[in-house]
Amino acid sequence: MILGFTFKENCPDVRNIKVIDIYNALKEYNVNLTIYDPWVKPDAVMHEYGIKTINKFPEGKDYSAIILAVAHKEFMSISFQKHKNNGCIIYDVKGIVDFADARL
Repeated sequence: MILGFTFKENCPDVRNIKVIDIYNALKEYNVNLTIYDPWVKPDAVMHEYGIKTINKFPEGKDYSAIILAVAHKEFMSISFQKHKNNGCIIYDVKGIVDFADARL
């Protein structure tokens, strides 16, 4: 799962985003990706990039890895420890949590 798809935190702008590089690199390995961003309009992302995004966090799903790509304030209310307890690896691109397994 990738958390965030905007240019910067707490902003809906999807122009000139760097997250697309992470997305494209992972897609080369045929990884099944979910992109959650509460700030984007899924229709706009689909139109601009041809990528499906969601703007509601999918509770109750387990992920192998979570990549914190944008520091949206909404991400601080996610129970990351629950996901870690289920074996999820957390990569923190923006340095917003102190319990990440790795920083990119």
